[in-house]
Amino acid sequence: MWLSAVCVLLIAVGDGSAQLLFNVTDFVEITQCNKTVILPCYVTNLKENSTKVMFVNWKKQEKIIFSFDGEREQFFRDPSVPSANLVSQANLPKGTASLKLSSAEAEPGNYSCQVTESNREGETRVELRNISVVSCDDEYTSAPKEKRGSWFLLVERAIIIVLLFLVIILCSAQLIVIVLKYEIETSMKMGIFVAGIIFTVAAVIGTVLFVQDGYAAQNQAGLGLIVIPAVILVPLQYLMFGIVFNSLPQAAYALIALHILGYIIAVVGFALCVSACPPLHGSVVIAGLAIMAIASMLSLADIFIMGSRMKDHPRPGKAAEEPLNEPQSYVMYETYTVVDTLWP
Repeated sequence: MWLSAVCVLLIAVGDGSAQLLFNVTDFVEITQCNKTVILPCYVTNLKENSTKVMFVNWKKQEKIIFSFDGEREQFFRDPSVPSANLVSQANLPKGTASLKLSSAEAEPGNYSCQVTESNREGETRVELRNISVVSCDDEYTSAPKEKRGSWFLLVERAIIIVLLFLVIILCSAQLIVIVLKYEIETSMKMGIFVAGIIFTVAAVIGTVLFVQDGYAAQNQAGLGLIVIPAVILVPLQYLMFGIVFNSLPQAAYALIALHILGYIIAVVGFALCVSACPPLHGSVVIAGLAIMAIASMLSLADIFIMGSRMKDHPRPGKAAEEPLNEPQSYVMYETYTVVDTLWP
């Protein structure tokens, strides 16, 4: 009889002091695309289901970085991880003790989650790994890919930057041809020069920000400075055509429309890329800049050919104006001759 009572008591004590069990996650991977990190910690055998009897400790290599005292409703955060917090305090009584923190504060290494419920406790460990950014295609192939810590692939970044500065070079070449072959008012020269400088400075700053590693606001701003200020090229191209032609031919309007089309495609690509990491539509940005480069190349050829044909005249149409001026001069000469004859 007494033996049975002892057994029941031992079973009760053993059951009351049983260790907490967890759904184990060996590791969590973080990339440059992550803005926040969640370290999982799920208890599977809670009994009282109340935060009042629960205590949570998160450690990084034996150093406490976060703790929550359910009885006192108190939090502790290490100064190195001010963003650390429970994923859901409401779900803590259900066993969710996962930790959420900013990716900037999440250092790779081993983390441990200790949970206490009344007189029962348990611990689980998870490793945080930092890996390079991978594209969507990489997930479905075992072929080795180029490791990178940047938002875009290296080849994509190179193409975008090359196309950008190709557009700048082609526009500069148009300006040089126009200055050498046509008469331009000083105020118009200054306006074109200032517009070109603004676009070039924005392109250089954008390139410096864009090529840096990571997926952050500076990378997004860099791509924006590469794409958005390119709108300056549309009125600039119109002004340059206006200097060459008295009235713009259909070809000039077609080239300006091509510039506008390329710009719209590049802006749409920017809008699609800026919210995704890895960028899913980087080719759209490249296509837009490529169309603008082609339009600039054709515009340069058009201006150069027209300039070669009209090198003896400051603008097309000037030759037609000069014959009209000769009869006027002749009439004025005849008038002065008659007056001199009649007036001694």
